[in-house]
Amino acid sequence: MLHYNMLEPGAPSHRFLMPTHVHPHHHHHHPGQGHPPAAVSPSILRMSILERLAIAAALIALLWGAVVWAMMG
Repeated sequence: MLHYNMLEPGAPSHRFLMPTHVHPHHHHHHPGQGHPPAAVSPSILRMSILERLAIAAALIALLWGAVVWAMMG
């Protein structure tokens, strides 16, 4: 049994330990069907090491390009 479903000793039956009312979850799928797959947000940690190195190399090249452009101008 969850803690918020337990009544305080000696308290009226309508008074719970937690002051918030817990509502049941609303499901967005038809009964009998599984949940749709969750959306996965992009993350650096989910990328392969080669993809991370390629992005790092591109950022380094971009920064050096900005330095060279600033020195020539």
